[in-house]
Formats: sequence, structure tokens, C-alpha cells
Amino acid sequence: MLISGFLVVLGFVFLIKGADWMVNGSTLLAKKNKIPDLAIGLTIVAFGTSAPELVVNTVASFENHSDIVLGNIIGSNNFNLFMILGIVGLIFPIVVQSSTVWKEIPISLVAALVFLVLANGYIIGDIGISRIDGIILLILFFSFLFYIYKQMKSDVSTTEEVVIAASNYKIWGFIVLGLIGLVIGGKLIVDNAVAIASNLGVSEKIIGLTIIAAGTSLPELMTSVVAALKKNSDIAIGNIIGSNIFNIFLILSVSSLVRPIEFSPVFNRDLYFLLGGTLFLFMAMFTGKRKTLDRWESGVLLAVFMGYTTYLVVQELQ
Repeated sequence: MLISGFLVVLGFVFLIKGADWMVNGSTLLAKKNKIPDLAIGLTIVAFGTSAPELVVNTVASFENHSDIVLGNIIGSNNFNLFMILGIVGLIFPIVVQSSTVWKEIPISLVAALVFLVLANGYIIGDIGISRIDGIILLILFFSFLFYIYKQMKSDVSTTEEVVIAASNYKIWGFIVLGLIGLVIGGKLIVDNAVAIASNLGVSEKIIGLTIIAAGTSLPELMTSVVAALKKNSDIAIGNIIGSNIFNIFLILSVSSLVRPIEFSPVFNRDLYFLLGGTLFLFMAMFTGKRKTLDRWESGVLLAVFMGYTTYLVVQELQ
């Protein structure tokens, strides 16, 4: 137990430094290639910080732990949306671009709806995420990447040229080292947190929704917090929205292609919670200061998440 606790702390060290390198490298890459920060946040950073979920879910799916797969994806998305945006927004109000308000946030809402529809078999009729469902999700993922590509082409033409002295080796060194740090840190935390929780007799569902979800979302947390401290709102929110889309379209699809995922209807409550939070984020763009996640709205997200998590734990212990 003591060794596991030490390894969890060591995981935090890897995550913090990895997040710092990731933000630095990604920002330099964006500026040097005249690519908008938002596009980098929605792609490179989002994929990098979603790497722990991909590793954990691939292993969990291969070992036929469907509750961990589902709990990790849904729990991570809720953690990203409520906890991380709540914390980041309290540090510094997040200014959101029009494209994020009208395109990326709605895409993340559609992703959650597609998840709900496919998992419950509302169209095909089979409950669970089959390999056919996985192919559908993968097609949607590549469609999202194509959208980002088109968005970058239109945005680059209007972006002012900025001269960056950093070499490509230095930039990609930051990104690669950051990715390695994030993956190692996330895996150290998850593996040892699961070991501790398992000794306490906690179910796979609750482990997936809480401990594993929080552990694999720590890269998003650290990356977005570092970006917020550097007042880079595009990286901060692009990372969260992009990660939520990646988790459903990419990670869920890969997990189901490894092995079809059994779905328990009890997860519908958590999916509804995710849908409600995404709708709240969209509406928050039109309350208070427009196209900004204000501190009070961030506080609401954080408070609701803490209350919901407490409810889940209490239900588990009863």
C-alpha cells in the first residue's frame, strides 16, 4: 500500500512536467507553422492527453472489463467537462472562440448522443457497442479530423506571421517528452490507484467512473491548468473539448474493435449527466459575458460534479 502511494505521487510528477512540455511544444509548433492554437488544442494536445485513456481502455477491453471501459470514457468526459473546466475557469475566465461555441461544443454534444443511441441499441437494436458501432465511431472520428483540417486551412490564411526561433528538434522534443511523461504518469497513477481501491473492495464500475477516470484525465487537468496560467484559452478549452470528442469517437471505437463492449443501462444516468453538462456549457456562452466561461459558471460546474460524485460513492457504499 505504501509503495502504491509513492508511485501515485511519482505519477503526478511525470504528469505535471509532461503537461508543461506538451503546452510549450504545442504552442511553439502552432506559432511557427502559423496554425491557430485552437486547432493544436483540438488535435495534438487532445490526442496526447487522451493517450492514458487509450492505453487503459485497450488493455481493459482485451481483458473483457466492459465496466472499466465504459466507466473510464464516460467518467473521463464528465471529469473533463465539470472538474477541469470548473477549476480552469476559476483560475482565469475562459474566452471561447465563435467556432468553438457554434461547432466544437455542439460536436461534443452530438458525440455523447451518438454514444447513448449506439449503446442502447436505439437504431440497430443490440444493446452494447459492437464492432460495427466501432466502425461508425471511427468514421465519425476521421470526419472530425477532416473538419479540423479544413478549419486550419481557412484560419491559417488569416493568421499573422510570427517568427519563432526554436528549432524543430526542440519543438518536437518538447511534444514527445511531454507525451511520454503524460502516458507514464497516467499509467502509474491508474495502476496503483486501482490496486489500492481493489483492496478496499470497490466495484469495477465505480473504479472506472471515479479513480480511473480521474487518473486518466489528470493529463487534461494539468495541461489545461498550465495553459490557463499562461492565459492561453484556446489550448485550455480546445484540449478539453477535443479530448471528449476523441474519447468517444476514437477510444471507444478502438476499444470495441478490440472486443465488443457489453453495456449496462445503469451507465445511462452518467451519459445523461454528460449531456446535461455539455448543454450547460453551450448555454453558458450566452449568459454573463458572452463567449466566456465566467468564474461563477465554472463554480457551478465544479459544485455539481462534486455533488454527483459524492452521490455515486454513497450509492456504492449502501
